[in-house]
Amino acid sequence: MEPREPSRQSRERLAGLLDPATTVLLTVECQRGVVGPDSALPELAAAARSSGALANIARLVEAAHGSGVQVMHAVAESRPDGRGANRNARLFRAAARLPVQQHSGTMAVRVAPPVEVADEDLVVRRLHGLSPLAGTDVDPLLRNLGCRTLIITGVSANVAVPNAVFDAVNLGYTAVVPADAIAGVPLEYTPAMVRNTLALVATITSTDVILAGWRRPRGRGARSATPA
Repeated sequence: MEPREPSRQSRERLAGLLDPATTVLLTVECQRGVVGPDSALPELAAAARSSGALANIARLVEAAHGSGVQVMHAVAESRPDGRGANRNARLFRAAARLPVQQHSGTMAVRVAPPVEVADEDLVVRRLHGLSPLAGTDVDPLLRNLGCRTLIITGVSANVAVPNAVFDAVNLGYTAVVPADAIAGVPLEYTPAMVRNTLALVATITSTDVILAGWRRPRGRGARSATPA
């Protein structure tokens, strides 16, 4: 989905929302076993790469590192013995039969290039459910960080991303979604879902608009590099 060129008023509102001191950038399931070349879900991995979403996520992460914006990576994984994992939906049962498993401690659950993980990033791992927020450490960590705006990126636009948006809104955060930094399958589903669902509850924007707002970093000034 290509958002329309924002008005001056919209740009000013978004700039206020994206204050580095109160903004966190969340990547959702951007792990090798999901969006990498050896993905358990090759169609989704191909969509994330061919659409440019994964490259845009990497750009946003790099810019956040340079602008003092906290980055958090939400990773879905499982124990080899399956303990604690959900079995109450078709999706979980199908995932358990895939040739690539998201087992804790394996390469499959490492964040996938070109997204880079800095020492100051937070990585939150979950063994259950569909949402990066529900029943995980994400919400208390966001509150301890003073987060007010959560930028949500990653996969999939079918399940985890809308779950993250709804949970963020229900918990009182302002959700911002760069529509060119999320992906789902089939490719045409993502813009329709953004337009008809996420746009009702989140601020929809683009990677370039967010990057433009971070070119003059302020807030947590420990990282002072200017984004490319």
